[in-house]
Amino acid sequence: MRKAKLAFLFLALLLVIVPVLQGCSDSSSTSSTDSGETVNLTFSTWGNPGELKVIQKAVDGFMKENPNIKVKLVPIPSDGYIQKLQTQLQGSQAPDVFYLGDGDISKIIETGKLAPLSEFMNSSESYVKPDEFSEGLWGGAKKDNEIYGVTVDCNPMLIYYNKKLLSELDIKSPQEYFDAGEWNFAAMEEVTSQLREAGKYGFIVDNWWGPVFSWIWANGGEIYNKETGEFVLDKNEKGIEAMSFLDRMIDEKNFKYAGSLPKGQGAEAMFMSGQVGMVGAGRWYTPLFHENKALEWDYIPWPSNTENKTEPVGIPTAYMAANNDSKHKEEALKFVTYYTSKMGQKTRLAGIGNAIPSIGGIDESVTDSKVPEHVEYIFDAREQGFANSVQSTVPGLDKEVIDLIDLMYLGKDDAKTTVKKLAKKAKEMIAEHKGE
Repeated sequence: MRKAKLAFLFLALLLVIVPVLQGCSDSSSTSSTDSGETVNLTFSTWGNPGELKVIQKAVDGFMKENPNIKVKLVPIPSDGYIQKLQTQLQGSQAPDVFYLGDGDISKIIETGKLAPLSEFMNSSESYVKPDEFSEGLWGGAKKDNEIYGVTVDCNPMLIYYNKKLLSELDIKSPQEYFDAGEWNFAAMEEVTSQLREAGKYGFIVDNWWGPVFSWIWANGGEIYNKETGEFVLDKNEKGIEAMSFLDRMIDEKNFKYAGSLPKGQGAEAMFMSGQVGMVGAGRWYTPLFHENKALEWDYIPWPSNTENKTEPVGIPTAYMAANNDSKHKEEALKFVTYYTSKMGQKTRLAGIGNAIPSIGGIDESVTDSKVPEHVEYIFDAREQGFANSVQSTVPGLDKEVIDLIDLMYLGKDDAKTTVKKLAKKAKEMIAEHKGE
């Protein structure tokens, strides 16, 4: 009788203890940091040694804020970056957090390997909220109103001009035209014609979506319908005019195509040596040009050929994304939002860096440098411009567009032929992508 009573008491005790133990086990599995355990995350990006040092500052800042989370920066060379990352994702060996270029994020979203970010970003755990970013910067990182990547910074397109060279040649500066409300295609032609007559190149033309779209938008043209994603350049008179202007400027040798420069001769070196008066880029040339003490230069907005003083430009950007298969997803999302927040961006971009913040409220971290004199123009461009959206969401379309425009820039096709070819190829690829 006594044994039976003891057995009953033991069984009753077990019934009380087991649920308590299960509850403890469940709660500790929600987040490893809750229990005080150290969580180890891996983070991959591209970058030269100088850029990686700056990136590491943001990593260190996050770990100081979150001592239970350790983040290891694992760089991947830019050459072959996306191919290696895709292989890692397919083999479930990818880092917890990683950079993605604006032309790559859409195809990675389609694999289901990126963690959705909207819910976390709108929670109290996030260091940043979606509405802190300019709407035009999301590009291909949003799909069906879900966020899969956050802009780490941005690089609105503008034009660098060699102040000293123009002054020596007694050529009216772009700033003078801009102040008079006359910085348009005619002014661009006038300045580059005088540079050409002086034995210089007027402007170096690059062939990728950023500058190409900027020229078309500057003339009030459209490439894609932002609502439907339809290719509309062939039906858009202003867009065709912009393409014709580019074609004519190259034919008349006012502009020089970067793809036809001698091997080893780049736009930045030609600019610093006084061979060319203007180049188009984001802020990435700024540190290099600033280091050259003999160089006198400044920013000017992209020339606008409409009644507006400025028009939208292309904004190259990269995105921070989290691995959907990460074993520590919550911690990975926390790192993504810290890195792209005001704290994270200010740590990386303060002073004379190679990009500007993609988030408002910390512009002074760059503008206080006063480099160059009209540094504020790049921030004006950020508020108006757009990241690569429609074109980047159709796999392979970016490359096809570049290849067809290359023929025009090399003088093998004229503008109208190029637009027709672009329309045929883009419409085919968009329809195929939509499954039509």
